[in-house]
Amino acid sequence: MQSPSVSNAPLAAAFPAELAGDVQAVLAVMPASRSESLVDPFTVVVGGRQVTIPGRLYRDEPSADAVASLSARQRQLLHCLYSRHCDGRVRQRHVEQLVTSADPWVVPFVVQLVGEYVLEILVVIRDGLRGLAAPGTPGHLAYGTFVADNPAFFARTQRRVVSYWSCYYRGAYTSFQGYPGSTLLDLLRSAASDITGRPWPTLAPSAGARVDGYC
Repeated sequence: MQSPSVSNAPLAAAFPAELAGDVQAVLAVMPASRSESLVDPFTVVVGGRQVTIPGRLYRDEPSADAVASLSARQRQLLHCLYSRHCDGRVRQRHVEQLVTSADPWVVPFVVQLVGEYVLEILVVIRDGLRGLAAPGTPGHLAYGTFVADNPAFFARTQRRVVSYWSCYYRGAYTSFQGYPGSTLLDLLRSAASDITGRPWPTLAPSAGARVDGYC
């Protein structure tokens, strides 16, 4: 059996090294994993350094008393990790606590959810990130910098947003431009364009365009 420090090591890699002490406090209150390995982890750049974030987390949530024992920063990190939970309702509860933060280590957890399939989570993020449209705000800077530093990751996110709309939500949103995921992509591209000083490429279909190649 692996020791807790060994089994928790991949989760610690989801955050910059300077947060190691807070991360260890969070991991200490999290129940043991129901799966021996992380599923589909992804690597992105945050603040010029790589972090590796779990695709899915298979752990029960800690008790309310355990969460209350954490500092505000530690609770934020816990919300980040549980935004990767295998249950979409759990992901939604935790991203609701994150979406107004402009801390750079929060951003990849939120952007990853933009490229997933739960409409209710997209609505939460869309409503929480409306302020991204204002240049110069901390969120505009944090999200624009993240997209600029991770172009391949964001390109994949754009493709996923279009694919999930095409597969599951075209009945409710006949135009991609009316879909909450489309609004989010517009906000993120605009923020990245302001950071880089050039238009950010869009992979979204224009109004009335065919979407052959998507599911």
